[in-house]
Amino acid sequence: MKTIILPGYSPKNKLWALKAKKHLEVKDEVIVHEWRHWRGILKGMNISYEVKSILKKISGKKVNIIAKSVGTRISMIITSENFSLINKIILCGIPTKGKSKSAIEIYTSGLKNINPENVICIQNNKDPLANFEVVDRFIKSINPMIETVKKPRNDHDYPFFEDFRFFLNK
Repeated sequence: MKTIILPGYSPKNKLWALKAKKHLEVKDEVIVHEWRHWRGILKGMNISYEVKSILKKISGKKVNIIAKSVGTRISMIITSENFSLINKIILCGIPTKGKSKSAIEIYTSGLKNINPENVICIQNNKDPLANFEVVDRFIKSINPMIETVKKPRNDHDYPFFEDFRFFLNK
């Protein structure tokens, strides 16, 4: 089964995604999605373009998703309309405090049709974009059965590659 990695917004997240790919040790294809703005084509992210590009890479087959930061939002857009294609999903560093109407709609729509056993959220205790308690409360308000894991970090880095591999292989 394919695994697609949807990194964070900044080009420095490419290194994180490549490390995640290297550590997965899965039999099937692992794709690191590179945002178009990383190549200097655009100043910002064109979400509809990115969603279409990712769906082409998935090509109608079941897929695992590992997403970080803005990648979690994009994964929820994809999942909301294509939930039958999602096997397992790992969400890292959700960058929302869960208060905006659009965030609530995006994550609720993405998570409502996924078996909660196939979803895990990993959030750093003191992530500056949203700490663990806020994200845990937000995710549990959508589905209390989704596992949220607190990591003892105070940054927005998610180098938990062993955890990714363990979750995908269980």
